[in-house]
Amino acid sequence: MNKKLLFLTKNSLNKKLKSKWFKIVNILLCILIIGIVNIDSIINFFGGNFNNQLEIVVIDNTNEVSDIFKNNMISSNKSLDEDLKINIKTLKSSEKEVEKKLKDKVLVVFNSSKEEYLKAKVISEDKIDVVNYQLITNALSATKYNYGILKSNIDTKELQKISTPISIERKILDESKANEDDNMELIMGTVFPTVILPFFMLIIFLVQMIGAEIYEEKSTRSMEVIISNVSPKTHFLSKIIAANTFVIIQGLLFLIYIVLGLFLKNQLAVDTTSTITQEINNIWSMLVANGFVDKLSYIIPCTVILLILSFFAYSLIAGILASMTVNMEDYQQIQTPIMLILLVAYYLAIMASMFNGSIFIRTLSYLPFISCLLSPALLVLGQVSILDVSISIIILLLFNIIVMKNGLKVYKEGILNYSNEKVWSKLKKIIKSK
Repeated sequence: MNKKLLFLTKNSLNKKLKSKWFKIVNILLCILIIGIVNIDSIINFFGGNFNNQLEIVVIDNTNEVSDIFKNNMISSNKSLDEDLKINIKTLKSSEKEVEKKLKDKVLVVFNSSKEEYLKAKVISEDKIDVVNYQLITNALSATKYNYGILKSNIDTKELQKISTPISIERKILDESKANEDDNMELIMGTVFPTVILPFFMLIIFLVQMIGAEIYEEKSTRSMEVIISNVSPKTHFLSKIIAANTFVIIQGLLFLIYIVLGLFLKNQLAVDTTSTITQEINNIWSMLVANGFVDKLSYIIPCTVILLILSFFAYSLIAGILASMTVNMEDYQQIQTPIMLILLVAYYLAIMASMFNGSIFIRTLSYLPFISCLLSPALLVLGQVSILDVSISIIILLLFNIIVMKNGLKVYKEGILNYSNEKVWSKLKKIIKSK
């Protein structure tokens, strides 16, 4: 049995890994991932503008506000935390002369006003980027404020006391919660969805691959030849092992493509202060300082175990249901409920912070098919403990054992069943007969 199992598993795995489809898809995937990671360099190469530079030409008809505007532009840039190089030049030329040579620059014209103290024009050849325009408008508003104080002879100290926002001292008694609040928005908003999306896609790929392979063997009648030489159990296990091995290999390749893309981005960066390595180091330093990195020692192992067990759970169900398909319509029917459950798990994980540790979301984290994505999310948020995740792992493990034991009986009956009866009706009859 072991030799036959090894032979079928190896044959099924080689069939996938050596196919032209696998090679072409991975070449395209590698190019796509590297391209997305290095999109700024690619756009720059083809003439795009990702140099983070804003050229501004100022015509100051008041002869008093150009320096104030420069200082406010620098302050506005810092307040929005924008890594933008600002180059401001003040000219004595007329507005029309500058407009003719404007090109990629932005022209700001200041004029005095009796009603408003100061008015400004912002002129550009093309539409200004939203962030850049926000910087300019913030600086213009501040410039008008400063110029108005200067001209109205108002006591600047008293006015500053009135206009300064109220000082709020925020105190959270639980220091661990305070650290979590600082990190959760970053982690749950960007890092976590980015990490779980590949696993979400791999599970979809796994379900489709197992169903397609079994359906192909049944539709070509090659299944009868295979089952006459090996037991249904051996055949079933070979499909599960080969498919999961293939998905794990694909996941590792996906990770390699990302690392390669980040490496190339770091090498292609002209400004070493803004390389991807520096950005990652900054995020990492922040997480280390807030104590979140210490949690990774148990978050990562728990997540990996849940994902591997979930791969087997999804592949078991997909293989069992696929054994009863005889046409493409049946094959599509079995995928729909599986995909819907997976989609629910994905969105629950993304929106986990909205439930604020409710009993409902905590209970769902124990359920097979959902726990693989939801439990790690709740663990990151601190809404469940390692004990809760351990319970999810145990439940998922027991589920796999039960499905394997009882599913083999269904697989044995369904694999050679070519009746046109609906899949779910076949399943009910087989379960009742057992």
